[in-house]
Amino acid sequence: MNIPIKMVGIATTIFWIFLIVFSVSAAYSVKDLQFEFGEPQMSLQGENATFSLPIYIFNRGHYNVHSFNMTSLIRDNEGRTITRGSTFIDTIAPGQQIHTAHNITINIADFLGQNSAYLFNDTEIWLDETVGMRLAELIPVQATGNVSMPWGAPLYGFRLDAPQYEPYNATHTRVRVPIGFDNHASFDFGGIVRIRMFSSGNSMLTEGQTVFNVTQHSLYQGFMELYIPHVNVSLSGHFEAYFETPFTDYGPMVIPYG
Repeated sequence: MNIPIKMVGIATTIFWIFLIVFSVSAAYSVKDLQFEFGEPQMSLQGENATFSLPIYIFNRGHYNVHSFNMTSLIRDNEGRTITRGSTFIDTIAPGQQIHTAHNITINIADFLGQNSAYLFNDTEIWLDETVGMRLAELIPVQATGNVSMPWGAPLYGFRLDAPQYEPYNATHTRVRVPIGFDNHASFDFGGIVRIRMFSSGNSMLTEGQTVFNVTQHSLYQGFMELYIPHVNVSLSGHFEAYFETPFTDYGPMVIPYG
């Protein structure tokens, strides 16, 4: 399933900038090599997000191009490697045209598992690129570069606003808890959020859960309804929020109220 996302445009810019850098670095040595990059695509399958960049190479020269290698390494802002991908072509003969794809796959579950802050906070990740080859079996050519890319948190700004109390029946009070967050991620995000409500004396009053499914770059606003015996109503205390998603589980997040 191909997903049109903001990062596709970012990836296009990154690779075109890198192509210019590479072309300048290689200068006259690659004047007979024609490079074209297609529009990057992203597909999401299970826990894996794959970026695919179509590459078209035409050797218009009179010599073989050997050991063409394009390697991408993605790391977080603390320098830890998230993933890497390589494309290798052994030989491109004179007059030969090559059509291939450079793929980079990120396991989102592993990425979020490294640091739960990525669930809630926007940050940057880094793309390191290296392209190398050997021209006419003798001349090595290599170019490197790096650039930062934004990471959008799927639960950015998660909040539980002030609970709203109203009579439910003769014995219980209904508590409506407003829930809100922004999905800044470049993919749809869904799961279950469970909430436990505690009094100011740290006694658990009630709990409940709700299902959410939010498209990329969208705002979520909803309510959770909880029910408490009249005698146990507390106007201050704290919530504990737990998250269960296809990528990772997290909790508790402690949020005071009152």
